[in-house]
Amino acid sequence: MLAPDADVNKNKGIGVYISFPFCQQKCTYCNFSSGVFPAYLKERYRAALEAEIADEPWPEPPETVYLGGGTPSLLDPDELGRILGRLPGVPWKEATIEAAPGTVTRERAAAWRSLGISRVSLGVQSFVAQEIRATGRTHTATQVLLEIEALRREGLNNINVDLIAGLPYQTDQSWRESLDWIEALAPPHVSVYMLEADEASRLGREILSGGTRYGAGAVPGDDQVAALYSEAVARLATLGIHRYEISNFARPGHESLHNLKYWRREPYRGFGAGAHSFDGLRRWSNVESAWEYVKRWAAGASPVDHIELLSDTQSMEERFFVGLRQTAGIAPAEREWARFAEPIRRLIDSGLLERDEERLRLTGRGVLLSNLVFEEFVNP
Repeated sequence: MLAPDADVNKNKGIGVYISFPFCQQKCTYCNFSSGVFPAYLKERYRAALEAEIADEPWPEPPETVYLGGGTPSLLDPDELGRILGRLPGVPWKEATIEAAPGTVTRERAAAWRSLGISRVSLGVQSFVAQEIRATGRTHTATQVLLEIEALRREGLNNINVDLIAGLPYQTDQSWRESLDWIEALAPPHVSVYMLEADEASRLGREILSGGTRYGAGAVPGDDQVAALYSEAVARLATLGIHRYEISNFARPGHESLHNLKYWRREPYRGFGAGAHSFDGLRRWSNVESAWEYVKRWAAGASPVDHIELLSDTQSMEERFFVGLRQTAGIAPAEREWARFAEPIRRLIDSGLLERDEERLRLTGRGVLLSNLVFEEFVNP
């Protein structure tokens, strides 16, 4: 098999991802298999999720835990406690819960901390009223301020704030307004995503079809989105919040330990609908639908929908298109330099990659065209 990556500590514990695909409303830009479902499905889903976690043999406790969705912050503390209670190793090195503005209270924050949660990721996306309304959200910038204050009062200081560049009605001025709020709130971690137009979201389908619903006609062009992203990179750097992955920025020591496992190809285990797992040799995933996930549980069947044993070639390709997302880049092994010599040379010549002794990383321009770079390492 592929020689161990010198960048990765293989002795680290695994990461655990727990999928809770239930929301109060479906955001227009969302391309995940989440949504608004009946209350009875939520109860059955939680039972199925607990059973799947309980069936795991756990040769070692997890190092990190990440509750994503959906909106796992909608879970009552008792419900969340029953789920997390199935996991060994509390307190974990890092445990993150995704939260939507409007779901955070001091009482919930206190309960999260008592259950071992140490990090909260707030899906703010924008601090500008018109942009927020266009996504289907109902929060306000002041509400986000109050909820971050509530988290901090309960000792949850490790906070991430999500922003999206390219939302409907977004302008240079409104983007700076959102960045001004980031400066005022001073979170230690910020994620900046460039809007994706694909068939998996309502807004994406409308953009691709040339329609105007959901504000599709007011979405900034690709060049403007790239400029907004670049402005965020520069502005965050002045605040001491530096990019360590294409979409992720942190003050030193506040990088997401769980997400780093994905980019470094460390083992992780996923539970729930649509969750993915990786043990270093295989990848497997559960069924995407919450309905099908519960149906399989009720029938005593496995939720696993797909298993793939990675070849040596696939592992090398994957290390490039996942690892190069990191600002630090990767240190290719000798045979990787040899296998990818031609695309590496071509991408360096075109200014999309740069080599620093034995490390390879994206240039600033390469980050903006990263999908084109990654394609070069898949079946080159």
